[in-house]
Amino acid sequence: MATNALQFNGLQTDVRTDVTGKPTRNVLLSSIPDEYRVLRPLLEPVNLPRYLILNDAGEEIEFVYFLNQGMTSLVVVTHDGESVEVGVVGREGVVGVSVIAGVNRGAFRGIMQIPGEGVRISVDQLKEILPSIPELQRRAHHFVLLQSLQVGQVAACNRLHEVDQRLARWLLMCQDRVESPVLPLTHEFLAQMLGAGRPTVSLACARLESAGMIENRRGTLQVIDRKQLENTACECYHVIKNFNGGLGLRQVGGTSASSSVRV
Repeated sequence: MATNALQFNGLQTDVRTDVTGKPTRNVLLSSIPDEYRVLRPLLEPVNLPRYLILNDAGEEIEFVYFLNQGMTSLVVVTHDGESVEVGVVGREGVVGVSVIAGVNRGAFRGIMQIPGEGVRISVDQLKEILPSIPELQRRAHHFVLLQSLQVGQVAACNRLHEVDQRLARWLLMCQDRVESPVLPLTHEFLAQMLGAGRPTVSLACARLESAGMIENRRGTLQVIDRKQLENTACECYHVIKNFNGGLGLRQVGGTSASSSVRV
């Protein structure tokens, strides 16, 4: 199985393929050595449409997902239907990682916020081969640690910072994980992720537009000045960005990274 070397913020990885021959672009899978040969026959390629729930809070996890594209939101949902995002996972990590750590139930709802594709493995199959893939276990435990730091930081951000800061932080986190400049999102869903009302989010978007950071259009939002957006975001974005560096996640940089973001 031929591989090509890639570099993700100093983390040496290889390009590998799934059972259909399609490249597996998940950073976690690409960073493990020969263990991928054990995993490959068991990894099922899957399309991951928007709003697909990969696992739910308190329910037994059936599959572990490695994203190649798209982004999953980790969401807390209350009994009255209110929800707020406490973390995100892109191609740098894995959804359902608690299984590798020995916990079979998810703490949060994992929902595809930005559609994409990836591979999955059943929990039963994964448990059977875990003893033969110690490097994946080590990297997964590292991911669990960094993800817990992210969740704590986002929870604090949602409690302590203004909606404009949180919106800027959220848009930056999305762009760090999704290579496509277009993020298919609705105002309604964006409001749920920020734990705010839709009118509040619309007003926040209008303020960012007035400041020259974004441009609002019907159904889309275009980032005009990413550097200014970074300056508007609270310190939580930069703290989380430092966490992400340990995952091999590429950061989007530049003083004027203009890109279209669908909302």
